[in-house]
Amino acid sequence: MCQGVDVAEHRAEGVPETDGETVDDFVQTLGAGPLLGIAAGAIALILILVIKFKVHAFLTLVLVSLVTAFATGLPPGALVNTLVSSFGSTLGSVALLIGLGAMLGKMVEHSGGARVLADRLVEVFGEKRAPFALGLASLIMGFPIFFDAGLIVMLPIIFAVARRMGGTNVLLYGIPAAAAFSVMHVFVPPHPGPVAATELYGANLGLVLLVGLVIAFPLWYVAGYLWGKFVAARYILPVPALFGSIDDDQPKNPPKVSTVAAMLLLPLLLIFMNTGLDFLNAAGVVNSDEQTWVQVLSVFGSSPVALLISVLVATAVLGHRRGENGSALEKVLDSALGPVCSVILITGAGGMFGGVLRASGIGDALSDSLAGIGIPVVLAAYLIAVILRVAQGSATVALVTTAGLMAPAVATGGFSALEVVAITLASAAGSVFAGHVNDSGFWLVGRLMGMDVVTTLKTWTVQQSIESLLGFGLVMIVYWIG
Repeated sequence: MCQGVDVAEHRAEGVPETDGETVDDFVQTLGAGPLLGIAAGAIALILILVIKFKVHAFLTLVLVSLVTAFATGLPPGALVNTLVSSFGSTLGSVALLIGLGAMLGKMVEHSGGARVLADRLVEVFGEKRAPFALGLASLIMGFPIFFDAGLIVMLPIIFAVARRMGGTNVLLYGIPAAAAFSVMHVFVPPHPGPVAATELYGANLGLVLLVGLVIAFPLWYVAGYLWGKFVAARYILPVPALFGSIDDDQPKNPPKVSTVAAMLLLPLLLIFMNTGLDFLNAAGVVNSDEQTWVQVLSVFGSSPVALLISVLVATAVLGHRRGENGSALEKVLDSALGPVCSVILITGAGGMFGGVLRASGIGDALSDSLAGIGIPVVLAAYLIAVILRVAQGSATVALVTTAGLMAPAVATGGFSALEVVAITLASAAGSVFAGHVNDSGFWLVGRLMGMDVVTTLKTWTVQQSIESLLGFGLVMIVYWIG
């Protein structure tokens, strides 16, 4: 969400064994102060190398990950494996999602479907309300679909609408949509972070879902839609040529709007089936460990498989049925992969850097030092999640770690059901704060929308901070009511 909001739910927290040494056996001897200093220095070094010296982001992230691993004292025998494992676990699903999503987007764009749907959106909602319509559609799609997969599926439509309006202001349409996926991913079950936190805190899942949905729209409207309009007036960026340029020849036989909508809804419905099954499993309605049909449907509803099915269907419907076959269609699909290779590698390197920070114990040291501070539980949960998020990048890891740390205090605190829900969502709000260079979602959003690092910090990182602070404010209202 990959959010930013983040793609962290796809990463493995552990690393495999190496020849004689493992990160699991590693005991960090440095205190919270030195570790925090190392983390701050590493982040500063990334910014200096990328912004001032114009070193490629991929090389910078790999280099600084290696330096940080040495500085924090990770075992030499496990050091390289930690880097590779963190890189690979991030790419394990992210590369599939981006690659398959780019192919789906290319088919929609090449067939003329993106322009057809963009024209219809503008016709129905008007030019001024097009960003609101895209964001609202993303908010609805974000209920069942993960941040990164949802953003990839929506990008061809976002870009097409932006081009329809002149092609010089991608942020006006992209930020509201990306923020919508982020809000749903962080605050609303059945996404993995809030579901895991709900279980750890012992909160009522239905009540978490209800409160999450209630706060989602006002939170998105301010932190997504209004913020998108604000930054779009200050940073004018052209639409990236990720799925082709506005000057590309459009076909004379574009698909119908209903056909394009069906192509975009297909992965949504498949993924919704999977997340719905996860929700029912968590609620005890079905048992994924014992019922084979649940396991089979879950496979078809997983994000990579759902996108694979959608690409194959789009190839048949938007390609073969419109007269494109053989090598011509192969070239169309192949052309989708080149522009996203850099995005994939940089996203993986961002996951590598975050993995080094987690393996070094920086997050654990910070959370342990905060645990004994005598502040209200709901505020402590938010602050711990904020610091964990800023320190190691993963929103899901920050949320789950915070819930595990604070659960005993919540269990013995005599809180009402609504107050426990508020504490759960306060942890979620903290986990999205200020996504920056150690978060792979930061690189995903920035690169997909054609932003440099400075612009991404000024737009997306600030958006994540606003989403976090405003989300915590709304949750505190719920806490006081409870």
